[in-house]
Amino acid sequence: MQTGIFAKTFDGKSPLPVLQAVKAAGFHIAQYNMACSGLASMPDDIPPATIEDIRQAIAQTSVQLPALSATYNMIHPFTDEREKGHRRLKVMLATANELNIPTVTLCTGTRDPQDQWHHHPDNTSKEAWRDLCLSMQQAIVWADEFNVDLGIEPELANVINSADKARQLIDEMQSHRLKIIFDPANLFEIEKADDQRRIISHGIECLGDRIVMAHAKDRMPDGAFCAAGTGVLDYPHFIRELQRAKFRGPVVTHGLTAAEAPQVALFLNAMLAA
Repeated sequence: MQTGIFAKTFDGKSPLPVLQAVKAAGFHIAQYNMACSGLASMPDDIPPATIEDIRQAIAQTSVQLPALSATYNMIHPFTDEREKGHRRLKVMLATANELNIPTVTLCTGTRDPQDQWHHHPDNTSKEAWRDLCLSMQQAIVWADEFNVDLGIEPELANVINSADKARQLIDEMQSHRLKIIFDPANLFEIEKADDQRRIISHGIECLGDRIVMAHAKDRMPDGAFCAAGTGVLDYPHFIRELQRAKFRGPVVTHGLTAAEAPQVALFLNAMLAA
């Protein structure tokens, strides 16, 4: 396992200074976001010159990009918004292919029309599940076309809000393209330590064969997010469970400030070394 960070953690509208900041903070892997190239995170178009700038920044810094953020609301209550997201996803998949980025990361979505990270009671409806499956089927067609995997992340606020729901989607889609981004802090809000560990262990046991990336952030005692290693999440347990599942991919941190990044790099590297 190697440690990485969201490139968007660092200010910048050009890939070279952003990836230089990634390396200076102690990371050699980054999950890229097109905002780091001065574009929208999900743009309608990505110019060839922008792709070449990213390629040159990778070459000059030796920072590897295992994933490209391509999150949009896959079950948005308005069909035209979903279709807009689909069109932009195809652009992102084509870009990932050109840059040899193996995975794009998705948001399975919510019925909240304003915020794709906000829970809505209709997320558990049959209609929400139907729309997710339809969106994912289209995404898989393009993923096959561009030879890029799709990384979904179980999150409490989304339609895929648990490891079991993620497994259900994997089983229904029957596609090797569908992978898992595993973030333990997204599987609970406020839990006792034993329950937290049980949730993490079950999640990795349930999804271990599909995990291509782990995310690393933390929870405060009141449930608020914080930087990895500064909260209540049992990181030694988390790392041991990943190792037990024979996970060898990147552990990518986010939910932190640029100023916190060097200390988090030290913390995660120590966890992996131990």
